[in-house]
Amino acid sequence: MKNILINGDNIKGLEYLLEDNNIKGKVDLCYIDPPFATNGNFTITNGRASTISNSRNGSIAYSDKLTGSKFIAFLKERLLLIRELLSDKGSIYLHIDYKIGHYVKVMMDEVFGIENFRNDITRIKCNPKNFKRTGYGNIKDLILFYSKGDKPIWNEPKEKYTEKDLEKLFKKSKGGRRYTTVPIHAPGETINGKSNQPFKGMMPPEGRHWRTNVETLEQWDKDGLIEWSKTGNPRKIIFADEKEGKRVQDIWEYKDPQYPTYPTEKNQDFLDLIIKTSSNKGSVVLDCFCGSGTTLKSAHSLERQWIGIDQSKLAIKATVEKISNIKGDLFIPKPEFDIIDLKIKNV
Repeated sequence: MKNILINGDNIKGLEYLLEDNNIKGKVDLCYIDPPFATNGNFTITNGRASTISNSRNGSIAYSDKLTGSKFIAFLKERLLLIRELLSDKGSIYLHIDYKIGHYVKVMMDEVFGIENFRNDITRIKCNPKNFKRTGYGNIKDLILFYSKGDKPIWNEPKEKYTEKDLEKLFKKSKGGRRYTTVPIHAPGETINGKSNQPFKGMMPPEGRHWRTNVETLEQWDKDGLIEWSKTGNPRKIIFADEKEGKRVQDIWEYKDPQYPTYPTEKNQDFLDLIIKTSSNKGSVVLDCFCGSGTTLKSAHSLERQWIGIDQSKLAIKATVEKISNIKGDLFIPKPEFDIIDLKIKNV
């Protein structure tokens, strides 16, 4: 499949994609950053975009005039089509703000099934502001993460330990290596399994079982990977330098570009994380509110195929510029893509 950039209403764009059996049910990941029901216009003035104050003389990149129930209906119509495009192992990340996000979640529970809700991710978007208001300062928005089914693509993301993490989590040292210890038993009893046999003459505590079979425990002890307390309690040694890092949690700090070229342009690293986690090399990634094309650039750089849709000519122009500036190398080829104008096609 070729990479595709569609200029047109995304309802028509999604319907156009659903007619192609090579795309329908083949999209592994969809990220969208739709309008936030702000009842405003977003403009570009002298090549610069602003997401707060908009010049009356600027070119309108997009209008965000739908609010309330009309906005929810607008999103639902598109999400139903996106669901048909997703593969059985596909996921969707919908980026929205705190004012409308909780209503969007209720609607997404209906479209994708509450059992397929994975996360409500808090994204720290900016530094604290001192605006006067009755309420706490807002420095976040949120991402609603759903899968289509019960076995989505999931490449466990890790982040490096900080020095504070190492000091807090790996307080002990052995041969110059930081380490911690964890119990070698776990909740739950087994009767006939190999995890309920004697180890060094002892049985697991009542109501628990060994985390692994006794042969493995014996090998750990032989390799010096079990630490015995003064009271004879065995614990497994975990070295900090053997861990990939810590598990990524549901609060992310990825601030947007300070001088965006397109309104609400998103942080590249933030999209890299989503794409690495919920798609594989060769997967098809869709963004049907593609704006400046950051999702598409990230997908291409990570060796995914991509589809972008936007009805704004300014968005298409910004996307083409961003994608075309990707420099191909030995592993990542120069971007090749088809631009489809649905107005010309009368779709």
